[in-house]
Amino acid sequence: MRWLIFALMTVVSWGLYGVFLHKGQGLMADPALGRYKAFFFVGIAYLLTAVIGSGIMLMVSGAEWTFPASGMFWSVLAGLVGAIGAFCVLLAFGAQGTPAVVMSIVFAGAPIMNAIVAIALHPPVGGLSALRWPFMLGIILAAVGGFLVSLYKP
Repeated sequence: MRWLIFALMTVVSWGLYGVFLHKGQGLMADPALGRYKAFFFVGIAYLLTAVIGSGIMLMVSGAEWTFPASGMFWSVLAGLVGAIGAFCVLLAFGAQGTPAVVMSIVFAGAPIMNAIVAIALHPPVGGLSALRWPFMLGIILAAVGGFLVSLYKP
């Protein structure tokens, strides 16, 4: 059950991300470029967390420093799509999107995208007909939930 604690910590972290990023861009005192200045510091935070943090974990664990090319490729691709997504959040804010709406769409839509790509990469035994109705209902509810939260934001 430790995985659930880490998953919930991620929910809290990513739930705070958009609000804090929007606040940071506003406090940069640069209406035209503040969002990019804020994102610059997000990059520094990623460097500290991803490179230094994982490096320490690898050293403490006595890991071998060999990296297969395919693992590096998919890992860099994952980092790129994550960074592009974070950058697009900033672009959405710059286009007058608010954290309540932008992040609601992102966090409702991301699980749907994840499900589609995961099924495409790892099809269920029996094909798409093996998908059960609660799964499909979950996809629909995620989409409807994102729509309703965005439409009726406080």
